Amino acid sequence: MAIYNLGSINIDNFYDVDHLPRPGETLASNDHRVGLGGKGANQSIAAALAGATVHHIGAVGAEGAWCVDRLAKAGVKTDNVAVVNAPTGHANICVDAAGENMIVLFAGANAQITDAQVADALKDADANDTLIMQNETVLTLEAATLARKKGLFVVYSAAPFDASRAAHMLPVTDLLVVNEVEAKQLSNALGVATDQIDVPNLLITKGAQGAVWRVGAKGQKTDVPAFKVDPVDTTGAGDCFIGYVAAGLDQGLDIRDAMRLGAAASAIQVTRHGTADAMPNRAEVDAFLTETGSD
Repeated sequence: MAIYNLGSINIDNFYDVDHLPRPGETLASNDHRVGLGGKGANQSIAAALAGATVHHIGAVGAEGAWCVDRLAKAGVKTDNVAVVNAPTGHANICVDAAGENMIVLFAGANAQITDAQVADALKDADANDTLIMQNETVLTLEAATLARKKGLFVVYSAAPFDASRAAHMLPVTDLLVVNEVEAKQLSNALGVATDQIDVPNLLITKGAQGAVWRVGAKGQKTDVPAFKVDPVDTTGAGDCFIGYVAAGLDQGLDIRDAMRLGAAASAIQVTRHGTADAMPNRAEVDAFLTETGSD
């Protein structure tokens, strides 16, 4: 069993600010940090630290070699990460005193992944495996279509959100992951209620209120609350949650236990600064669950 991740790799620039910038405002930063990010890299590292076998499919520019090294150090297999003639993707992230953030993305090398690269990466994948994707790379529809033909379980995080793209992905998605706002936007675009979105499984993340998983239209629901912590930086929390949930499912956990694992991991992650660099390992998550009486 393995997880394949068609995912972005970004260089994250963090700026600590007293408040998030307003239109037309020039704002001085209190601190600046650089780290590895991208929704794809974040999810790959989270899943790998959770103990899953993770193959990352992505691309970086020549200056992004350290990003690939960082993925590999976390246990992610990077044979399918290409070095292309484009800058590595990056994100400029403002984080305020309450841990809320504002992000500007540049796709860069994430837009240079090829069909041949995806096909080669998935050539040995089978029905025991999982494909996870987000909206920060090209070829999500093509990769999901190929994965479905091979019997993989396809997990699609529709973020950064685009209603049209999400709608086109529904027929080739086994698990759609959105937050509450995105779920509402998609239901409005489709002209149906949220619980009538036509996808086998729908996972809605609700931040500090936890998450809910719905099986089938108007089907069984599993609600899992978030753990109460004092966050310092919420950037990447959703990616941490999804990576751990995917790993838990890959390891045979049921839906509720996989979601609890993800909730614990993201609770730890938001108490640290950074994205990929803030992801906890499985031992930390297991200890957290034991300490909170949730093991």
